[in-house]
Amino acid sequence: MHKVVCLIIITLCTCALYSQTPKTKKDSLSKKEFIKQLGNGFFPTKHVNIDMKYLIKYNQYEGLRTGLGGVTNDEFSETYRINSYVVYGFKDHRFKYKIGGGFRVNEPTNTWVNFSYTDDLQESGSSTFLTDKRFFSFFEPRLLNIDLFHKHITKAISLEHKFSENLLTELEIATSKIEPTYSYMFNVDDTSYRIFDITSAKVALQWSPFNSNEVNEKGISEVKEGYPKFTLQVSQSVKNNIKGDFNFFKTDFRTIHRFIHNEYSFTEATITTGLATGNTPLTHLYHAYPNNITKETILQRFSVAGINSFETMYFNEFFSDRFTTLQLKHFIKPFKITERYRPQLVLISRMAIGDMHDIERHQNIEFGTLSKGYSEAGFEINKLLFGFGLSFAYRYGGYHLPRYADNIAAKFTFNVSL
Repeated sequence: MHKVVCLIIITLCTCALYSQTPKTKKDSLSKKEFIKQLGNGFFPTKHVNIDMKYLIKYNQYEGLRTGLGGVTNDEFSETYRINSYVVYGFKDHRFKYKIGGGFRVNEPTNTWVNFSYTDDLQESGSSTFLTDKRFFSFFEPRLLNIDLFHKHITKAISLEHKFSENLLTELEIATSKIEPTYSYMFNVDDTSYRIFDITSAKVALQWSPFNSNEVNEKGISEVKEGYPKFTLQVSQSVKNNIKGDFNFFKTDFRTIHRFIHNEYSFTEATITTGLATGNTPLTHLYHAYPNNITKETILQRFSVAGINSFETMYFNEFFSDRFTTLQLKHFIKPFKITERYRPQLVLISRMAIGDMHDIERHQNIEFGTLSKGYSEAGFEINKLLFGFGLSFAYRYGGYHLPRYADNIAAKFTFNVSL
């Protein structure tokens, strides 16, 4: 494994160093394009875009996590690409890495075939969409306090295809060996699984019917983001004699809509649903993106607020095999203190409901369900100083806690846009 890690490091460093060769005026990046790449989390060089999200992170299991990653760009090749990374956790003393690449089979439809081998960690209960745009932030707030991870070694092949400028699709077939880092056992038909294999196929569709695009010298690019947006993903895991221990089916759906009131004020609504049937282990079920640590006082729980997380919900408090969340954010016109200093007030309301069949199959871990409906409300005052702000949230309804202070979350926010 160390040979593989060294190979990735040498390859990335060699490409990065080679990319620093002087450029002509014609192929140099414009300032606008450079800033855009930084905003997407990449430091662009001539042949490789260095992926900044691997530089430094922190979580409860790995402690400090640091490494190097990157993806080749069109200057390297418009037909082939390499996408790899290597990181090291100083608390678990372990390297993690991905070796990946792909080739384009059709330019007009931007059809790519991708391959990857990944040895890394993943948060248990998290669910992502294959077609999601790359998300990057200087902080990943929830990551700081997550402690429930599982190791996975995943081999995957995927197909990206653009049916139209407003409809993106991706298909992935993968096999994974899963090992929870906590003392979890999954009991199926009187057999308890500590480590298990999963073979799955996923299909995701992202439909943005109201996006506006334009044709320029670089092809077609988005000029206006329209709403609503819809994302659907279905996956089937198959039990077999080679690399599959369980049969289960999952479907996930998300829609985002913005109600524009005027040039400065709008309301954003996000609905997310998930359903898992069959013999689904906890690693592949759902939490509702909690972001509160189990500490005694409000100040001890003071951390950084997430973007779409439940700030008063404690980590590992709830899991579901079917759930729905609704998040409402009302952005009020920024306060114009000076031309550059404009804090903004955001009113927030979040709700979640869910449940779980056969909860007794999940052993050596305690959690509740969302069957009574979870509610919280609060507000943020963003961009008070250097992108930092403050967030306050209050938990009420069916899961209101007996001690008043346990229902309150006070945190930093961090918002920077390039």
